[in-house]
Amino acid sequence: MHASGPFEVKMAPAEGKSADPAITRFTLDKKYHGDLEGTASGEMLSAGNPSSGNAGYVAIEKVTGTLQGRSGSFVLQHSASIKANVPQMTITVVPGSGTGQLEGISGTLTITFAPGGKHNYDFEYTLPAHL
Repeated sequence: MHASGPFEVKMAPAEGKSADPAITRFTLDKKYHGDLEGTASGEMLSAGNPSSGNAGYVAIEKVTGTLQGRSGSFVLQHSASIKANVPQMTITVVPGSGTGQLEGISGTLTITFAPGGKHNYDFEYTLPAHL
């Protein structure tokens, strides 16, 4: 199955510092629109200097809402890096994290960037046949 649409994200420095000053913690608040209507909250750890073209981050976010008419929640796990300004990003559904009508969901999400700093998602997913 396939879902897509825009989303907004707000990032803020997280309370408390990481043990190493080279690692920065952020909180994430998102609003998804389109085929996925819902909200998400999570945390991100990052290192490096994106303006130099080299950095990385990991994040976990819990998404709650309606995915093409099915309500529930699931968790996304992010792993991303940029080396010499070439990005690599993997975002997958955490196995077993689906609830409600999204129980058993699996899949991968891709983020694309539009002009003006707009974010879009493309979500390829599967659900068990009984749902």
